[in-house]
Amino acid sequence: MWDYSEKVQEHFFNPKNAGAVKDANATGEVGSISCGDALRLTLKVNPETEVIEESGFQTFGCGSAIASSSVLTEIIKGMTLDEALKVTNQDIAAHLDGLPPEKMHCSVMGREALQAAIANYRGEEWSDDHEEGALVCKCFAIDAVMIEEMVWANKLRTVEDVTNFTKAGGGCAACHEDIEAILEKVLAEKGEKFDPDAASIEVVSEKKEKKPLTNLQRIKRIEEVLDSLRPQLMADGGDVELVEVIGNTAYVNMTGACNGCQMSAMTIAGIQQRLMEVLGEFIKVVPASEMSKLVTIGA
Repeated sequence: MWDYSEKVQEHFFNPKNAGAVKDANATGEVGSISCGDALRLTLKVNPETEVIEESGFQTFGCGSAIASSSVLTEIIKGMTLDEALKVTNQDIAAHLDGLPPEKMHCSVMGREALQAAIANYRGEEWSDDHEEGALVCKCFAIDAVMIEEMVWANKLRTVEDVTNFTKAGGGCAACHEDIEAILEKVLAEKGEKFDPDAASIEVVSEKKEKKPLTNLQRIKRIEEVLDSLRPQLMADGGDVELVEVIGNTAYVNMTGACNGCQMSAMTIAGIQQRLMEVLGEFIKVVPASEMSKLVTIGA
């Protein structure tokens, strides 16, 4: 189970500037839903001063992605575009009082979305600098340029570090050898030697082993978490009900204002993140309508 700061939890449960900015004149989109993370950042920039007057986000991702996007929109409001371009992923993480190493890629995604939005405003073509033959991680479309930049900026030392900050190597692992070569090259440029057995930049504390939950215990804990979230949902006219738990999948119905809401996917992602934190195990939360597909497949 990862340890999240109070600020991460605050921005996750009460995200700032969620949704698209009305009359936005700058848009930046990075990531892809197929890879598990996607972010659209919209800005309203004063054309005379180039000051960011409003900022908003729409994201498909985990709780850390929501928190990183939320705090980013707060950081850059009131900045000029040139000032905003100086915001780094470390700045985003610092404003959240830190992120777990495994979630640092969320802050990187925010930084890239900001760069893309500013390029969009200025009529420039922004890309993630993929060059022919330079694509390292095909699973998440991460190139050598980005990996090198993250190694330099964040003092990365291991393949695990690179995966935590960029997601590269987190899929099929076929690119691990190429990532090691990049680490060796960049560290040599800094006068250091690559050690494949080095510890990651942050040692994760040992987790206490615990007995797996029975399905009855799991259902009870899920209900308790939903009860704790219910007042917040009801304040916006919505609600959630648990329909069934099959293995590590919880099927829920979003009701009231939450039913059909454009933000319902984000709400479900938030519920899933909270359940994983409380239960200390992976659990997937999906709409109960997905159960019909299981019935069709099993028929």
